[in-house]
Amino acid sequence: MVLLHFGYWILYLLLISLVIACLQIGTKFNNHPVFTSSKFIFFITVFAVVPAVIGFYGHYVILFTRYLSHKKFVLFFISAILLANFAGLFSAFLLTLMYTYHVGVGIMHDGFTSAIPITLLMAFIAFLNGLVGLVMKGFITWYGDIKLKEDLNRKNYEIELALVKSQIDPHFLFNTINNIDVLIQMDAVKASAYLNKLSGMMRFMLYQTKTEKIPLQQELAYIQQYVALQQIRVSNANFVQVLIHGSATNCTVHPMVFIPFIENAFKHNTDTINDNAINIQFNIQPQCIAFTCTNANTLEAVTTKPKVGGLGNELIQKRLALLYGKTHSIHINHVNGNYQVQLIIPIHA
Repeated sequence: MVLLHFGYWILYLLLISLVIACLQIGTKFNNHPVFTSSKFIFFITVFAVVPAVIGFYGHYVILFTRYLSHKKFVLFFISAILLANFAGLFSAFLLTLMYTYHVGVGIMHDGFTSAIPITLLMAFIAFLNGLVGLVMKGFITWYGDIKLKEDLNRKNYEIELALVKSQIDPHFLFNTINNIDVLIQMDAVKASAYLNKLSGMMRFMLYQTKTEKIPLQQELAYIQQYVALQQIRVSNANFVQVLIHGSATNCTVHPMVFIPFIENAFKHNTDTINDNAINIQFNIQPQCIAFTCTNANTLEAVTTKPKVGGLGNELIQKRLALLYGKTHSIHINHVNGNYQVQLIIPIHA
């Protein structure tokens, strides 16, 4: 990017030098080139360079980022005109100031007759260089977006692979099947109900997660089935609580967004005796879903590195960034053994 800027200004200065050279050769007064005077050299330099720099970087740094990238075209057009006029007036002021100190040629010899067209011409130079700045900024932004998308796509393949592997945790399946097997001898009807929950989970993982978005009700049903199967392995089923506020009707989300945090909560929890050791809440609002998962007693801080059978926080957050960009927010806190995840994502009708 620096080389691109450097190359442009080198070419621009070469163009100015070529124009000055042509003026020196072709414009003569009393058989002497007019533009051999250093005052005229200073004049041409300020006349051509100062408004060009103001126009170029005013558009490149400010106007493109603040207005054009946000499609505020009217504000951009007004700001571009104001910036060009400012560049022309500022350059005219510098020329007048230089003339006052006998450094350069002034523009007020015949009042505003020559000053106004020269100022407008410098404003036009600023505007033209501003257009070049916009094109360059647009190209750099476009190229950066392509690189970012390539990196995100590559990371998405890695994340999706890890996600698929994490969907079927062999330890979870093994423990669940054993628990159901034991429950069959004690309560066959209850065991059949849990077996149906496991079947529903498997169906969800095999079929529903293949689409880009799924109904929020299906995602919540999967989570409730997962929690129910976790509850049968302990004597106190109330150690986990799931609360859902609001209506999930006609809402869609990307699949498997919440479950990695819930899996981590069970994986790292050490308290199955007390009630509400794991607290899971969904607050469904018209525009977003606020998800909170609190683990009151954790074995250790949840690592940012992926573990066997699960997703690490780093991969989870990369996936969220890929799916939602800047429209989501996530806060993870680990204080005194209490681990909490707060996630807000936009809702889709």
